[in-house]
Amino acid sequence: MFKKILIANRGEIAVRVIRACKEWGISTVAIHSDVDRDSMHVRLADESICVGSHQPSNSYLNIPAIMSAIELTNSEAVHPGYGFLSENAEFAKILEENNIKFIGPSSDLISKMGDKIQAKKIAKQYGLPVIEGSEGGVSDIEEAKKLCQSIGFPVLIKAAGGGGGKGMKIVHKQEEFENLFLTAKLEAKKFFGNDEVYIEKFFQNPRHIEVQVLSGKNRTVHLHERDCSVQRRHQKLIEETPSPILTPEIRKDLFDRTVKMVSQIGYEGAGTVEFIYEDGKFYFLEMNTRVQVEHPVTEVVTGIDIIKEQIYIAFHGDTTLKQEDINPRGHAIECRINAEDASKNFQPSPGKITMCHQPSGFRTRVDGAIYQGYKVTPFYDSMICKLICHGRNRDEAIQRMKRSLDEFVIDGIKTTIDLHQKLLNHKKFIESDFNVSWLDNDKII
Repeated sequence: MFKKILIANRGEIAVRVIRACKEWGISTVAIHSDVDRDSMHVRLADESICVGSHQPSNSYLNIPAIMSAIELTNSEAVHPGYGFLSENAEFAKILEENNIKFIGPSSDLISKMGDKIQAKKIAKQYGLPVIEGSEGGVSDIEEAKKLCQSIGFPVLIKAAGGGGGKGMKIVHKQEEFENLFLTAKLEAKKFFGNDEVYIEKFFQNPRHIEVQVLSGKNRTVHLHERDCSVQRRHQKLIEETPSPILTPEIRKDLFDRTVKMVSQIGYEGAGTVEFIYEDGKFYFLEMNTRVQVEHPVTEVVTGIDIIKEQIYIAFHGDTTLKQEDINPRGHAIECRINAEDASKNFQPSPGKITMCHQPSGFRTRVDGAIYQGYKVTPFYDSMICKLICHGRNRDEAIQRMKRSLDEFVIDGIKTTIDLHQKLLNHKKFIESDFNVSWLDNDKII
């Protein structure tokens, strides 16, 4: 096994990776910015090294500084977590060229699957149904208008190299198209350095379903699905597994097709294939070539440590898992706890945590990096921790989550705990009568 791994990330995911490494007996190196010196991931790692100032471009996205940290600490491998450089093909290629193991797929596959247009073509080639839309990037506005007429409104404009809702615009009618098309291109350029966009059919009442996979040279297995349909402006808030709406027949078809594609493209590591699901049909959306924020719900129902499996596959090439050994039990729900004021349009709420009491108890898990006295800075993503609850069924998981949210105390800053309490008690959530547009349309916040 590896002797030393550098974690090229921060916050809760860096803590999560450090814990997995410790269970493998692997030494860890934490990188950090100047404002993250007192962060939990820095305290838990065996070594730490500052790679720059608080701006992500100067630290967590600073490839030369991270490469220097790898050399100074004699690290053998890098775990990128999610976000930052986790899906950066250039970073993965530099590591490959320097004989440092990137814990993830090859730079070539990151490049192919990270380009939403190319990923869509690959998915179609291997038998996954895809959403009707442009075959490639669209830059000419007149060409774009013609395409929209053939697809029919509403349409969705998306940044070809983006994610997280950035550079994404919904166009409901032709009169809105030109302005939103140009705005999407500007946002894509600003956030991803690439103004290429593509256009596809927009679904009115979809669910967001994703399939977790682990793949080695020897075989690909799936760890069943997650339903991530509780979203605000394309940002996930609550995830659960299994999805309450899939039939056994649709579920089997979804898994079979996903495993076939992932296996045939030669994928190695953990990955997630995401789908839009509406009216009994699913359509390929994208593939994330990294671990997902919501991976813990899959872990608690399958009993499989996805991060440890990532590390094992990166070192050995193969996976020891067999599909017949993966038997999920019960139901799990995850609530993302953000340092935001939901009553003020989710305004970020940085500051010092003056009191912190985290819930515990039977089948209750908190993945986080906060503690009493910790200072939440305004420089990074507002998610500060995740609460995961497991039950024998969905009803029990909901009740356990409600109990756990009631126990959770974070003072000194505003958080989304109150919002989650409201959502968990809402009739639509309890009856699973919602789609990805629920919170944006119903204005229940």
